[in-house]
Amino acid sequence: MTTAPGPLDRWYEAAGVRGGVRRLFHAETEAGRVFFPEALVPHLDHPEVRALPPHAVRELTVRHLYQFLHATTHLETRVVNGAAEPVANGRAGMDFPTGLRMDAFKVYCDEGYHALYSLDLADQIARVTGIPVPDVDYGGFVTALQAAGRALLPDDPLLAGQLQAVVFETLITAVLNEVPQDPRVVSTVRDLMRDHARDEGRHHRFFSAFFLELWARLDRHRRIAAGRALPAMIRAALDWDLGPVHTSLRLAGLDEERSRAVLADAYGEGAVTARIRTVSRATVRLAAQAGAFDLPGVREAFAAHGLSEPEGGDD
Repeated sequence: MTTAPGPLDRWYEAAGVRGGVRRLFHAETEAGRVFFPEALVPHLDHPEVRALPPHAVRELTVRHLYQFLHATTHLETRVVNGAAEPVANGRAGMDFPTGLRMDAFKVYCDEGYHALYSLDLADQIARVTGIPVPDVDYGGFVTALQAAGRALLPDDPLLAGQLQAVVFETLITAVLNEVPQDPRVVSTVRDLMRDHARDEGRHHRFFSAFFLELWARLDRHRRIAAGRALPAMIRAALDWDLGPVHTSLRLAGLDEERSRAVLADAYGEGAVTARIRTVSRATVRLAAQAGAFDLPGVREAFAAHGLSEPEGGDD
C-alpha cells in the first residue's frame, strides 16, 4: 500500500525560502495603483474618510499594508513557530512520527522567511514613498490571541498554542488569496502575497492533517475543552486590531471624536461577525470532520460566536 504524498514532501524544491526571489518595490512602475485592495480596508468607505484629500487616503491605504505586513511578522514567529517548535523538537507531550516532526521544522523555516520578507517590503515602501511606518504595537492582537488561549485552556498551554496555530494557518490562506486577484494593487505587493499564499496553501494542508493527528491523541476531556475553545480562538484570530487603525486615522487628520466614530461604524459587531463567518469556513469544516460538534457544549460554543456546524460539507 502506497502512502499519499504529503503537502510538504516537495518542500526542498517548492518552498519559497528554498528558491524564491526577493521582491523589490520600484515606485516609478507602480503609478496609479493602490497598495491594498480598498474593499479590504473597511474604514476607506466611511464618509469621514472619503472627505479627506486624496493624498491622505493614499497614506491610509499604505499604512493598512504596513499593518498587514508587520502583523504577519508577529503571527508567523510568535504563534505559528511558537507551536511548530515543540512539535519539531518532540516537546509537545505526544508521540508524533519523525516525518511530521521534520515537516514542523519545514514550516518553522518557511514562517521565519515570511516574516523577513514582510518586514523587508514594508521597509522598502516606507523608504521609497516617504510614508513612515507608525511607531505602534503591531503585535497587539497576537497578545490578545495568546491571552484568549490562556483563559480558555489555562491548564493546557501547549494545546492552546497548537490550536491557535491550526486556527491561524487554516484561516490565512483565504485572506492572502484575496490580494493577488486585484490588478489595481501594486504588483510587488501582489507578487509577495502570491508567494506567501503558495507556501500557506501547503501549510493549510499540513495543519489540517496535523489537527486530525493531534485530535486522535487527545482524551475525551481534552477534546471537549479543545472543541469548546476553538470558536473563541477563531474569533480572536479574526478580530480587528484597532490600535494601529486608530493611529492611522489620527495621522490622516481626523480628530479623536471623528476617528472613534469611524472605528465604531466601520468595525461594528455586524461587520466583524459576517467576516468571521466567511473566512472561517475551512476551519469550521475541519472541526466538524474531527467530530468536535458531537461533543457536549461544542455546538453551543460555536453558536455563541455566530458559527454553526456545516451542512453537507459546507456552511
